[in-house]
Amino acid sequence: MNSPVIFIAGFVGFLLALTVHEYCHALTAYLLGDETAYRAGRLTLNPMAHLDPVGTVLIPLFGALSGLPVFGWAKPVPFNPYNLRQSKRDAILIAAAGPVSNYLMAILALTVLRLLIGTAGLGLDNLLVLFMVSFAGVNIVLGTFNLIPVPPLDGSRFLQAVLDAPKYRRTLYWLETRGNMLLIGLLLIDYLLPGVAPLSRLLNGALGLFFGVFGM
Repeated sequence: MNSPVIFIAGFVGFLLALTVHEYCHALTAYLLGDETAYRAGRLTLNPMAHLDPVGTVLIPLFGALSGLPVFGWAKPVPFNPYNLRQSKRDAILIAAAGPVSNYLMAILALTVLRLLIGTAGLGLDNLLVLFMVSFAGVNIVLGTFNLIPVPPLDGSRFLQAVLDAPKYRRTLYWLETRGNMLLIGLLLIDYLLPGVAPLSRLLNGALGLFFGVFGM
């Protein structure tokens, strides 16, 4: 992110990826019978409806300036499990909708990128190629990051479904009240201990896998 153009391309791609991510959560909930997100104004592609000051602005900015991948989160999309047809299954489907949308957008961007480079012969000096690289990368990172089983990320919904028993309530409550601090702690470990860097290893592994499949 040492170039203003790359930073802008990455952040625009991040906002687009995050907006579609949250919209897909809200849309899935709506299709499964719950209008909570719709009534809260979250069934929209307007980025302003989904912004979280820490997850959408502070963490991505810190990642960009520190050289770490640009990732983050938005305000969690609310839903009422009592409005769902099958609460446990549908809650997992709602949670999965966000990361799945990111991976699909990444595949689309990589397909377009392959055509731009392989067929049109364009290079990284082309603005469209640069944006597609950033957009694919941001979607891969965002989708993978959100699968981490820590609130408020989508992976916590899978964890809640697995630990759906009274004896796990204290553990889930502890995670829910300290989730943001745990995520910031992971980020600091990556920044202060680059030799360990569990978060960067996970995200870079996902990037390598997707770009490798497309021969890049």
